[in-house]
Amino acid sequence: MWLKRGEYQRAFLRHFYSDPERIAPPGNSMVAPADGLVTSADVHGDVRYLVIALSFWDMHVQRSPLGGTVLGVEGLGDEFMDGEGRGFAFLREKSCPVQKRLVIATDAGTIAVRLITSIAARRIETWVKAGEVIERGQRIGRILLGSTVVLELPATIKLLVKTGDRVWAGETLVAEGGVGRE
Repeated sequence: MWLKRGEYQRAFLRHFYSDPERIAPPGNSMVAPADGLVTSADVHGDVRYLVIALSFWDMHVQRSPLGGTVLGVEGLGDEFMDGEGRGFAFLREKSCPVQKRLVIATDAGTIAVRLITSIAARRIETWVKAGEVIERGQRIGRILLGSTVVLELPATIKLLVKTGDRVWAGETLVAEGGVGRE
């Protein structure tokens, strides 16, 4: 594969390290965890999965939708070839998905942010750890050469975006959120 062989311009990766300052808008609604295009907002049980597809031109730094306490950072797909959750629409097209799932306790309930890439890229950085108190809009990680971020939130929370909307991490309001820590 071209990535493993290093057959690309090193300057190509500079774009993936771009990290402009972002200012979360006032209020207590959830902000987008990633730049990209909303591709679905399916509900399974009591959880809504807001899927954001990143393009080459999007910033690849992810941000916390609300303030809260990190309950855990789970790695999925690193130890076995097919990851977990193949039944989810956002994973069906992924060849061997590698994921980091950040679970956050907020005043709006427990939410999670999934950073997903393929086993070929396998470059996900997380910058928070369990027990850490984080702020709304705070940088929480980066996917290098990645393609999908999924916000898991209670199905009862009203969305402020729809499929086809373009969102920006830390700036676009995506769902009503309760108080959260700002």
